[in-house]
Amino acid sequence: MTVDTTALTQPIDRAKVRAFTKALREKGMLQSRAFTIIVFAFVGIVGALILVPTLAAIVSTAFTRGSGNVIVLLPLLLLVAIVGFLAWALFRGLGGAAARRYRLSLFASANGMTWHPGFSNPRRPGMIFDLGRNQELHDVLRRERPRSLEVANYTYETGSGKSKQTHRWGYVALRLDTPLPHIVLDAVGNNGLFGGSNLPITLGRDQRLSLEGDFDTHFSLYCPEGYERDALYLFTPDVMARFVDNAAALDVEIVDDWLFLYAKRDLSTLDPATWRWLFATVDAIDDKLAQWARWRDERLTSSSAGPASAGRATAPLLTPPPAGVAREGRRLKRGFPMWTFVALAAFGAWCVFSFFTR
Repeated sequence: MTVDTTALTQPIDRAKVRAFTKALREKGMLQSRAFTIIVFAFVGIVGALILVPTLAAIVSTAFTRGSGNVIVLLPLLLLVAIVGFLAWALFRGLGGAAARRYRLSLFASANGMTWHPGFSNPRRPGMIFDLGRNQELHDVLRRERPRSLEVANYTYETGSGKSKQTHRWGYVALRLDTPLPHIVLDAVGNNGLFGGSNLPITLGRDQRLSLEGDFDTHFSLYCPEGYERDALYLFTPDVMARFVDNAAALDVEIVDDWLFLYAKRDLSTLDPATWRWLFATVDAIDDKLAQWARWRDERLTSSSAGPASAGRATAPLLTPPPAGVAREGRRLKRGFPMWTFVALAAFGAWCVFSFFTR
């Protein structure tokens, strides 16, 4: 698919940006301007109560001591410059957000997609969507054909007080033709220090499946126990090659009838190169997804003519199994983070040391 990125970088009409923002507010898709006015008014009143007496004192001191002490006015000039810069930065930031929304909307229209500023508490089956609180989607771009596609940024919060943390993700979601077993490809290339996984959850290591070739150097594949042959049916050498060549920088999750690509950065962005890469990745993967539509879970039927041959669409069955996944294959089992074992081991060692050194 050819991607038209002109709208992301071309000059824009500020009047059209303001009209677009006004239309969004009228549709209830943006926060009312009244809230912004209240915030500005509050900040302005507080600032006036603090700054006006200070400025008056400085000016009074300067003129009382005579023109020879004009240098006393330098703090006044510096203060005015700081306030002016902060006001300029604030208005520029608000204008930049509006321009970003407008550009993404134009970009979506030019590429057969729709744009929405975002939603709260999205309902998605992926691993990142059931963590934390204050879950928000931002800059959501969608299309329905030739396959349902969604690209967005996502945030959620964990902790509280000083330990409060906002987690940022970007994701691409593709709708599959049939539900599949829960499979995760943990990209090796984006792992953290000492090879720690980039994923927000830990998966049981007994679900790790090693595949042929150099696939394991790019991804760690996890599938439910008992679904190893199904994973091999789905990830044939040609499919593995597509993921290695195009998605090695992204974590991948197949869950229900969705395929998610994750990155710990914004993917719905104004960067043309990011969009060209994402669409090339989607096209490369989508080209192989049709063969996955033939997969059926033989655990859903007991009327096999012979021994079950998991994942094989050509297995001789008296009654073909329906589309779907048996309960044991719908979700991977969670594991314990390595740092938990390290912390427990350290605590145990400290207890033993304390006991023997009394």
